[in-house]
Amino acid sequence: MKIGFIGTGVMGTGMVLNLIKHHYDVTVYNRTKAHAADAMNAGAKWADSPKELAAEVDVVLTIVGFPQDVEEVYYGDNGLFQSAKAGQTLIEMTTSKPSLEVQIAETADAKGIKTLDAPVSGGDVGAKNGTLTIMVGGEQAVFDEMKPVLSAMGSNVNLFGGHGKGQHTKMANQIMIAGTMTGLSEMLAYGKSAGLDLSALVKTVSQGSGDNWSLDNYGPRILAGDFKPGFAAKHFLKDLRIALQESEKMDVPLPATEKAKELYEKMVDQMNLGNDGTQGLVKLYEK
Repeated sequence: MKIGFIGTGVMGTGMVLNLIKHHYDVTVYNRTKAHAADAMNAGAKWADSPKELAAEVDVVLTIVGFPQDVEEVYYGDNGLFQSAKAGQTLIEMTTSKPSLEVQIAETADAKGIKTLDAPVSGGDVGAKNGTLTIMVGGEQAVFDEMKPVLSAMGSNVNLFGGHGKGQHTKMANQIMIAGTMTGLSEMLAYGKSAGLDLSALVKTVSQGSGDNWSLDNYGPRILAGDFKPGFAAKHFLKDLRIALQESEKMDVPLPATEKAKELYEKMVDQMNLGNDGTQGLVKLYEK
């Protein structure tokens, strides 16, 4: 099986390397070719555009930044739909709008192309270790066919229903993370003001009922002054905005998520820290 992969960023590179480790033949495309160097050094081939890539492979996986990037990759003049053909499978792994995933599925279906939406959670560590959680929307038969490919990148791969349901599941995931990231930031702000040993605080809370993924993975990074993105704050803000747009459509109020969005807007839009990891939210409290 020949696999095409679009988007060799912080997440995508680790995912490609795991596909190669599982002996898949991988061709990559990225807007900035230099960012694909690690993938190519590991054995991936290069395509000059999504259109060229789709003409050479059986399955295409995409993980880019924003919904507008997804639209360009699929519908642009050099996009996947310019050359994708019946029998191929397109797997969209960007965290994006559920409605866009449904649109992609409808376009693909008219051409005899199979699709899944399969956003991921687990950050750069999960991408590197092949332990991502992958939340999938689409048809059962396509999911079953593609599960070995997805399992090369993730240890928790589940189908949640039809097209767009993977994205809805990811929105629920991001709503949960919004609470743990604000909780982590405020825990540290409170502890610092109270004169506590923050290293001892992180260790103690992580061994009790307050333990969570954000604390375990980002607490030590914050204490070490490491704000490199395991997941960029600008992308998390995008996710929170999508989640709130979808909740409004369903008439489901999410006041805590709304407050988290406001805090990340201050971090990203006012403090210009969008390229920091989500753990950079603590800088807002320090300021």
